[in-house]
Amino acid sequence: MSVSIWRICPTESESVLPSLADLLRETVNGGTPLGFLPPLTLDDARAYWMSIRPAMYAGTRVLLAAFADGEIVGSGQLTFASAPNARHRGEVQKVFVGTAWRGQGVGESLMRALHRRARLHDRHLLLLNTRHGGRAEAFYKRLGYREVGVVPGYSVGPAGERFDSVTLYRELT
Repeated sequence: MSVSIWRICPTESESVLPSLADLLRETVNGGTPLGFLPPLTLDDARAYWMSIRPAMYAGTRVLLAAFADGEIVGSGQLTFASAPNARHRGEVQKVFVGTAWRGQGVGESLMRALHRRARLHDRHLLLLNTRHGGRAEAFYKRLGYREVGVVPGYSVGPAGERFDSVTLYRELT
């Protein structure tokens, strides 16, 4: 099955919002928090996707989606720092792949596309953070991301348990 990665323009974001909301709920409620607490409601998922539209219009956030057979199976975002001394860097955010598509290269395709998009915007230093010790950390490190450090108890889970976060970076060549 072929997967293609497309940039979602802010004007078309509303048309893909239902699919993105469903995929986000599946991911968060399946144990990958992405900054949310389960159970993530459909209304909250939709509100999140609507909340990023102003940054998309402003050009400070890029939203990519992975499509297979016309359906969204994954997504990832890139935000751009606007400070004059930070115009060389970006931040990778909310990269996730639907459960049925994990382990099939979709995440890696999304990351390659995010890297290409960063280069198009003259961003050569990418940062991200993720749960320390999780599958995502190992995934990013396989892609060449290096550890900056770990913040103990950075986020909390649904029962109030604390989780460490790791910050990673990669220089794009």
